[in-house]
Amino acid sequence: MTASCLMVQGTGSHVGKTVVTAGLCRLLARRGLRVAPFKSQNMSLNSVVAVEGGEIARAQELQARAAGVEPSVLMNPVLLKPREGHRCEVIFLGEHHCDCWAREYTREVSREALKVAAGALERLKGIYDLVVIEGAGSPAEVNLRRFDICNMKVARLAGAPVLLVTDIDRGGAIASVVGTLAVLRPGERQLVEGIIVNKFRGDISLLAPGLTYIERRTGKPVIGVLPYMDFSALDEEDTPSYQGEAGAPVAVVALPYMSNFTDLRPLEALGFRWARRPGDIRGVKMIIIPGSRNTFADLDWLESTGLDRAIIDARAWGGAVAGICGGYQMLGRVLRDPEGVEAVGTRNGIGLLDMETVYCAPKVSRRSAGRVTVEAAPLPGSEGARVSGYEIHTGRVTCGDRPFVELEGGMLDGAISDDGLVFGTHLHGLFDNRSVLEALGRFLDRPVGESAYTADACLERLADVMESELDMSMIERMAGGL
Repeated sequence: MTASCLMVQGTGSHVGKTVVTAGLCRLLARRGLRVAPFKSQNMSLNSVVAVEGGEIARAQELQARAAGVEPSVLMNPVLLKPREGHRCEVIFLGEHHCDCWAREYTREVSREALKVAAGALERLKGIYDLVVIEGAGSPAEVNLRRFDICNMKVARLAGAPVLLVTDIDRGGAIASVVGTLAVLRPGERQLVEGIIVNKFRGDISLLAPGLTYIERRTGKPVIGVLPYMDFSALDEEDTPSYQGEAGAPVAVVALPYMSNFTDLRPLEALGFRWARRPGDIRGVKMIIIPGSRNTFADLDWLESTGLDRAIIDARAWGGAVAGICGGYQMLGRVLRDPEGVEAVGTRNGIGLLDMETVYCAPKVSRRSAGRVTVEAAPLPGSEGARVSGYEIHTGRVTCGDRPFVELEGGMLDGAISDDGLVFGTHLHGLFDNRSVLEALGRFLDRPVGESAYTADACLERLADVMESELDMSMIERMAGGL
């Protein structure tokens, strides 16, 4: 039996497609269906390791979690990770495919990408009862229509009815719905079967004339209005929403090409400030350098801003320094890239750890678990603590300092300085481990509080609201007649 498909598209970026898709996954999974999310192509520097060991965008991991299934590379078969300039890394089914320029991708690689996506979708349809598909940006971008492999091409490929989502909180929602449908080709317009107005706050009676206008002008029903909700428990996909805490004892370096900034979300419980210039780290107890997809470029930025020197000075007066993945590699003496995996050449690092990084293929992409081998000064009581997370990196490290983590299978990772004030690891998700976060809280004298508002609780509330506010009979019909 082949699964039914339902697609969520939007009148623009950031209108709530990802969250609405996640909510539908949770809502329909609660009704006993085996549900899978799908996004043919995603562009994001936030990725996670799927069950097969490959990379997918964090958004599809969230949606898989909402559906109660393991995230798979089939759910995000094409992932684009921006690099310096107008280049990007292209990942097919979780594995590195190529690096290319934006124009090269649209004119050449996108055709192959569509074939990869179509194959992945067919495999998902053979496994699950329902596939909930997320579009990208807007289907009305006429300049990109020829190269678009995320919206109407996928809807036709999947035979999926389309829900069109608009964000009323931004203003202009009525015009964006009417305009989007007007720009679509007649055959594309027929695929849209309902409209969802998202992020509404206020008196619904004041909106009613606008909804009537949309329906009369477009001939499409508005199947529901979703209220503005707090989604702070869910990971952001593109940019961190945390504004930082003035005077916080932890500074996180805001790298231009920062990746996997979701590593920092647990630290919001303790509070941190963003560091973009040397003065931002004045008086902190700890500095954290996060991951980077363009390590050489970010090292150049650290030098141009003077932050590299400021980090060294902070270490000299007793401040602690930690690096995650690319940030860990930056803390070493030297970084070499003889094959041009990142950027051809050799680059001096910050020099706070006795280590050298050499970039080479293939990329390491795996889920990892192990134990902390040596207690770092900012993590008191953490020696021997069990930790888990995931690795995504091309750098191989040769280290003279002590390893920080012993992974399952006997592999060693990370490094820690002799005095314990500087440490680093390739392990993304380090602070998601409660024992590590609590240890850092002890160092900062800031206890980690308990929060009942978890991601799962947020997804449950979202599903409840959608069930209450959407025309469920129409959703059920679009999903194949539950």
